[in-house]
Amino acid sequence: MNAAPENLQSVFDRTFAGISQELGNFTPQLAPREVGTIMSVATGIAKVSGLPGVGFEELIMFPGDVLGIAFNVDEDEIGVVLLGEYQDLHAGDEVQRTGRVMDVAVGEVLLGRVIDPLGRPLDDNEPLNANERLPIERPAPAIMDRASVTVPIQTGLMVIDALIPIGRGQRELILGDRQTGKTAIALDAILNQRGKNVICVYCAIGQRASAVARVVASLRTRGALDYTVVVVAEGNDAPGLAYIAPYAATSIAEHFMEAGHDVLIVYDDLTQHARAYRELSLLLRRPPGREAFPGDIFYIHSRLLERATHLRKERGGGSLTALPIIETEAQDISAYIPTNLISITDGQIYLSPSLFELGVLPAVDVGKSVSRVGGKAQRAAYRAVAGNLKLAYAQFEELETFARFGARLDDDTRKIIEHGRRIRACLKQPEFAPVSVPAQIAVLLALTANLFDPVPLDKMTDAGNAVREAAATIPKDVSARFETAAKLNDEDKKTIMEIARTALAPFQPKPEPKPEVKTESKVEPKAGSKDDGKVTADAKPKPEVKAEPKPEVKSETKPESEPSPEAQAEVKPKPEATPKEKS
Repeated sequence: MNAAPENLQSVFDRTFAGISQELGNFTPQLAPREVGTIMSVATGIAKVSGLPGVGFEELIMFPGDVLGIAFNVDEDEIGVVLLGEYQDLHAGDEVQRTGRVMDVAVGEVLLGRVIDPLGRPLDDNEPLNANERLPIERPAPAIMDRASVTVPIQTGLMVIDALIPIGRGQRELILGDRQTGKTAIALDAILNQRGKNVICVYCAIGQRASAVARVVASLRTRGALDYTVVVVAEGNDAPGLAYIAPYAATSIAEHFMEAGHDVLIVYDDLTQHARAYRELSLLLRRPPGREAFPGDIFYIHSRLLERATHLRKERGGGSLTALPIIETEAQDISAYIPTNLISITDGQIYLSPSLFELGVLPAVDVGKSVSRVGGKAQRAAYRAVAGNLKLAYAQFEELETFARFGARLDDDTRKIIEHGRRIRACLKQPEFAPVSVPAQIAVLLALTANLFDPVPLDKMTDAGNAVREAAATIPKDVSARFETAAKLNDEDKKTIMEIARTALAPFQPKPEPKPEVKTESKVEPKAGSKDDGKVTADAKPKPEVKAEPKPEVKSETKPESEPSPEAQAEVKPKPEATPKEKS
């Protein structure tokens, strides 16, 4: 009974001794915290004083958990780009440094999700639980870490895959006036990556909420959202969000590329990105240059698109293919922003409003479009089939302009124009209907072999669909060569040609025997009765009379015109005789 209180007392003693020892060892440490003050707030920006140790592009925390990026670091003040709602911010509010740059959540948890550039979900699903984050501004891979572009990325559009091929790791610009189908081409490319181990990232910059909702609904209904990440900065968001959106989307894509995946990223569109940057720069009093854009507008796009590449096998062998979209005004591709991006990218796909109005969809102007890298990555089967197709189509477009003036054309020119019209009809394609590689090669081979030339133009759509459907019967050993670097041999071409001929047989006009029967009936009566012979005899001189007087009239008219001066000459001596009579 007496031992128990002693043991309890010893426990208390040891406990208090430990506490006193810890208190003796504890030394309070003071951590400095830099605090600034808002001087003024404008549309999407704020000017802050204080924060002497802030760095360029460092995150700054504002009241209400509003973030901002230090954009201008001057001696007396800091120009901050706001990344959220700024209506509740006022001059005199306290701000503080975060000590980190802007970053975004990355990983496979983002697949199938719609997020904003800050990584916040916009699809009303469960919150994101990403284990890794990457800064939105990252240096591009070194040249020694890159590999050449050797594998194509199929878009499912024949006009692009055959004439303007795109390789994995390439940067291909899509430009054209508004409402010409630029987004539709990018969406078709995303839809065609299903089952091909390609991850897609769609970045909407400054788009209307309704337009973004339609895109997301199209991807979801067609099963493409499962391998796609959608990053959205709507048009009514702060301009700072539109500015950082493509960089955040690229960091998300780079995470998959560095993991060894092939990634396709679409920037829709960089015109809005440039306008957002111009707005922020002018509000921050940066000096404007050509077309009121600041001088570093080229650099913001070049450092963005330089991150798209194909890595070496030692770095994982992943690739990042970029499809930036640009909106032109009045078909002016020589404006400031379009020329900047044309010089940065590896080629461009130009969409013509005139072709769009004529119903040629996709409205790709083959003459103004080019792919500087993708030709080397194009499959050998495409090169063998579509080698002269672009030249024939370009010749057709030039001759078609002359034919509109009603000029008389020879047979060769007429054949080129008719063949070009068949090419244009075969390259037409509805939206959200990608064509497989065997079907494309079957149609292209039939085009180069002039199998479509006898088909009437009004039946070209049905004829092209018949060839695409018949391409499913191509032997597997032949279709397997389409995906490899092996060239098609003569037997493979004959096999495909026979399949195409069989599919086109119902659409070709049948020979009419009627005129042959008429000619036979005319020949038979010549050897018949006398009465028939009289009819034929009467019929014979009629064409002879018609044929003979024509040259005779021409020859007779000439001498008739010749005596007229003789008559004038005969009239002249008459007045010469009159003076003799007077004399």
